[in-house]
Amino acid sequence: MLEAISERLQKVFKTLRGEGHLTERHVDDALAEIRRALLAADVALPVVKDFTSRVRERALGKEVLTSLSPAQQVLKIVHEELTRLLGGEERPLKFKGFPAPIMLVGLQGTGKTTTAAKVGVFIKSKLGKHVLLVPADTQRPAAREQLEQLGAQAGLPVLDTRAWPSPPEIARAALVEARRKGFEVILFDTAGRLHVDEELMAELAELHGILAPSEVLFVADAMTGQDAVRQAEAFAARLPLSGVILTKLDGDARGGAALSVVSVAGKPIRFAGVGERLEDLELFHPDRMAARILGLGDMATFFEKAQAVVDEKKAAELERKLKKEGFDLDDLRDQLKQMRGGGLLDQLVDLMPGAKALKAPQVDDRKLVRFEAIICSMTPKERRHPEVINGSRRKRIARGAGTTVEEVNRLLRQYGEMKRMVKRLSSGDPRKVLRSMGL
Repeated sequence: MLEAISERLQKVFKTLRGEGHLTERHVDDALAEIRRALLAADVALPVVKDFTSRVRERALGKEVLTSLSPAQQVLKIVHEELTRLLGGEERPLKFKGFPAPIMLVGLQGTGKTTTAAKVGVFIKSKLGKHVLLVPADTQRPAAREQLEQLGAQAGLPVLDTRAWPSPPEIARAALVEARRKGFEVILFDTAGRLHVDEELMAELAELHGILAPSEVLFVADAMTGQDAVRQAEAFAARLPLSGVILTKLDGDARGGAALSVVSVAGKPIRFAGVGERLEDLELFHPDRMAARILGLGDMATFFEKAQAVVDEKKAAELERKLKKEGFDLDDLRDQLKQMRGGGLLDQLVDLMPGAKALKAPQVDDRKLVRFEAIICSMTPKERRHPEVINGSRRKRIARGAGTTVEEVNRLLRQYGEMKRMVKRLSSGDPRKVLRSMGL
């Protein structure tokens, strides 16, 4: 989603790095381009003005302009301010009471029902809690049936609410049923409308009074841009929202919602939907997203996703090997084999630094098979020590894999980037990448 703004910001810093020293004019020119990039991404104008003002004030400080690496100092400032713009730090779910009720609210068409199942999967798989899904939308036809199907797919129980005609009655019955059966968390998929209206808000306020939920999460479609921000504002005016879930953050929209909702609506982004599968919901990490926008990659999330598709024993073995020996081409081949299918590869490639070398224009399993073939065409020594691969070896590897020398070079360049990033990210914290770059 944020690829366009990422490209423009990376060009800004490439230009700054080409300057021997920075002046106020250089900073102003860079900020003008950053301002245009943010506005083109549909970021709210007041947010853009505040952001560029803060960056300018810090970037024109004496410690930056007299620094030995002023461009890197400005990059550090922009990363920190982007992180602040996106909410500062991730905020895990809170659970209050037994059971702990969580309300999902929002308009129709934002993916609220699917998101309810995704949040349930996250809580069950990541936090190990027993979750009950409750369809409390009595307005939309088949809303109940949709959640029941999603629950069956996810292996999550769904309360049969057909005996209770109204959402308040459903809420009271769900609390009783959850306590009786020992569920720790209840997820309520509430009703929506095509637009904000008084009847909807009154119903949600009544539900809130009955449930006293530990979280009230507003579900917004990131592809609707500033409409999503305005909707979040409207709901926050009537309900004590604890955060926002942005769906379709993997889509083609310009991304202004992600960069505006925290400042304009005053509510943090808690989760991001990054795909169609029930597992494709992530805790929102502002610092990681800021690093991704600036082209620094997000190897912390990369390895979290990679580990999700390998068994614990193999993951532990890989971690020990990385600490002792480093990341070789055998490791890359093993990881890529397990990443194939389910759309996971595209997500992982997006997290790599310099990913565009590998992603041109769209990664699919056939390209992945070619990369595997290239690695398999190497000798064991070449996979362990790629530095020995000279021109003649590259030609032999390309012939063995049925591809071109250029493709071999592309893979080796990407591997080099990954290896350097793995070394920098010993603790999985993107801020360590910045520090390791001298920022």
